[in-house]
Amino acid sequence: MKDRQSVAREGEALATRYLIDAGWQILERNYHYGRAGEIDIIARDDEYIVFVEVKTRRSRSCGAPEYAITRAKQQQLLRIARGWLWLQGCNETPCRFDVITISIMFGRPEIHHIRNAFTSTS
Repeated sequence: MKDRQSVAREGEALATRYLIDAGWQILERNYHYGRAGEIDIIARDDEYIVFVEVKTRRSRSCGAPEYAITRAKQQQLLRIARGWLWLQGCNETPCRFDVITISIMFGRPEIHHIRNAFTSTS
């Protein structure tokens, strides 16, 4: 049985490949802003900077992976994204928050991409 971190890394690698195959440019992976936490993937999709949270599960025993994106998690991602945008001087660049869920059951990953999963006013 794989530990939680290796499952998360596997999911992030699958999500990165999925985005690259879709023509996105990956700007950062596992980006930390101080002690605020981490954003799994920061990418460019046309004119948008997209902050992507990846949730990977090997079973549904804890529920669907998208339910792990709580209001507190959204607020944490917003703080980190604001910090990244400020440091990059991209405060005027349009951005959005996507969630990619990956269910790896029966050996085959199922990828679900939720565009604009939440906003700064969610």
